[in-house]
Amino acid sequence: MLVTRKSQDRGYADHGWLKSYHSFSFAGYYDAAHMGWGNLRVINEDSIAPGTGFGKHGHQDMEIISYVLSGELAHEDSMGNVQTIPPGDVQRMSAGTGVVHSEFNHAQGETTHFLQIWIIPNVKGIAPGYEQKTIPAEKKRGALCLVASPGGVNGSVAIHADASLYAGLFDKAERAVLALDPGRKGYVHLIRGALAVNGRRIIAGDAVLLENESRIELTDGIDAEVLVFDLEA
Repeated sequence: MLVTRKSQDRGYADHGWLKSYHSFSFAGYYDAAHMGWGNLRVINEDSIAPGTGFGKHGHQDMEIISYVLSGELAHEDSMGNVQTIPPGDVQRMSAGTGVVHSEFNHAQGETTHFLQIWIIPNVKGIAPGYEQKTIPAEKKRGALCLVASPGGVNGSVAIHADASLYAGLFDKAERAVLALDPGRKGYVHLIRGALAVNGRRIIAGDAVLLENESRIELTDGIDAEVLVFDLEA
């Protein structure tokens, strides 16, 4: 089964300093049909205006991944981490027993555009943790590069969840196939460009939800940047 979710069907909130698209129910956006997919709970596409950001706020028992597309994201947390996340970096924060953090765009002339992803952990009450890694663009070129996985396989950030996240860049004849084991769910989120997922054409902001499928095949990209999830059902 393949289901396409169009970009314009996502939730949207304009707070002035923050513009946010919600793939799943979040904050003031509620859709009973879109509460998550497998153990994937949140994908928010956020744009933070220059000189603004999220003040200190808390999380608990969630694996939180930030994937910066443009601009920079300044992060501080109660674990003592003070980091800047540029495009090409992936950040993982395990909220565990509880963490407080802030996220700001300190630039004066550039919007920070990023995806924040929440995945439900398979163990609650762990110690909070932080990890940040650079994923070179050449590793994503015409391929699915593993960026988050249980145990941090192949240089990915380590998450405490039964899920794997891949990123890829595709154009023209470039293609990739990801096998899905029986009982797994797949989720494809197209960041930019256009792409075919198992022959189904999508454009930027669209998603494809897969269930009872043996593989995810990506073809016919046009300047495409994509995230692909292999998820616990």
